[in-house]
Amino acid sequence: MTSTPPGPRMAGDGRREANAATVLRTVLDHGPVSRSAVARLSGLSPAAVSRQATDLTRLGLLRELPEPAGSGGVGRPQIPVDLHLGTGGGPVVAALHLGVPASTLALVDLRGRVLARRRHPHAGIAPDRIPGAVGAELRAFLRRYASGRPLLGVGAAIGGRVDPAAGVVVRHDALGWRHRPFAAELSRALGGPAVRLDNHARAIAQSEILFGRPAARRSLVHLFVGNVVDAAVGLAGVVHRGPGAAAGDVAHLPVPDSTAPCPCGRSGCLEATASNTALERTAVRRGIVPEPDTGLVIDAAAAGDRRADRLLRERARAVGRATALLLDVLNPDLVVVTEQASILEPAYLEEIRGAAIDHSHVCDDPERIVSPHAGPATLPVAAGTVLLNPLFKRPLETVGGLLQGGVFH
Repeated sequence: MTSTPPGPRMAGDGRREANAATVLRTVLDHGPVSRSAVARLSGLSPAAVSRQATDLTRLGLLRELPEPAGSGGVGRPQIPVDLHLGTGGGPVVAALHLGVPASTLALVDLRGRVLARRRHPHAGIAPDRIPGAVGAELRAFLRRYASGRPLLGVGAAIGGRVDPAAGVVVRHDALGWRHRPFAAELSRALGGPAVRLDNHARAIAQSEILFGRPAARRSLVHLFVGNVVDAAVGLAGVVHRGPGAAAGDVAHLPVPDSTAPCPCGRSGCLEATASNTALERTAVRRGIVPEPDTGLVIDAAAAGDRRADRLLRERARAVGRATALLLDVLNPDLVVVTEQASILEPAYLEEIRGAAIDHSHVCDDPERIVSPHAGPATLPVAAGTVLLNPLFKRPLETVGGLLQGGVFH
């Protein structure tokens, strides 16, 4: 990997940065689009749009497209601009979601689209050795898929409590990590690119705000149900972190009617009731699958195993009851539920919706409860968003001169 000398310091005040972010976000939402249309849609003056589009094009974030065929009429041609996407030689982001059984590696473009993807199992790797092993795997992945491309950096997402400012995993019970400087470890393993780290529930919430449904930009709650269970809240386009970046810890939220014992000493906690670990233990105990693997349970249900289907519906209803509690407390415009079975099979999302509506006192609209917009690509898109979100908020400051000749080798 080659290092790139820092580019010239971007002149101007906060208004210039804000205008650049507005132009970039307008092109994200509406591109390809003419500069005059960007001015109309954003409320900026044509001169401001022209200046910022020029800056963003020079940085490699925008590009002018060929003039549309048949546009040879009278007047100045309306040449459209669009994001400079990875498929067209534009910048890319490395994305890493670090789960418990495996990591997902990906290459993501400026629209949050996955260009390449690989799963890296952690079998046989001790938790303390995961950062080095995953870093080596990601470096090989990037050498294959990102060689010669402008690489903005690495976005990483993980469960547990994460301090994004420090790049530290404060607590991850399943891995036994405490105060792990994972961002710095990953950067060293890769040879020095910028690494941004966040909790995966917050990262998915932010990806919904950036790339998903318009309602997410007003208010949303995101509930993540996997090997760990956590949540995130977004208001007016900002994901809440709270003091110590500890917001979203819902593992011990009580689930109505659940009696599942929890290691905390209580019973009926959400993680003990609905996590992948809880699902897998039950599936093995009932003889549905020979080993603890949520994917095997989902595959069995898809193949017609009624016991597997019944177990997945039980979990979906438990998730729905917890969703009802979140709805009643926060009453957001949108609830996004990341749960593997309901992403792959809409029938399980309907179970979640039904239980939520049955138990909620404020919500009678099941359409407010949705799966993530990226479907099976949710985790790598979210990891990429950890780096892309600050880019769309402060493009001039974030990118600077890094794209002027800096490529991955």
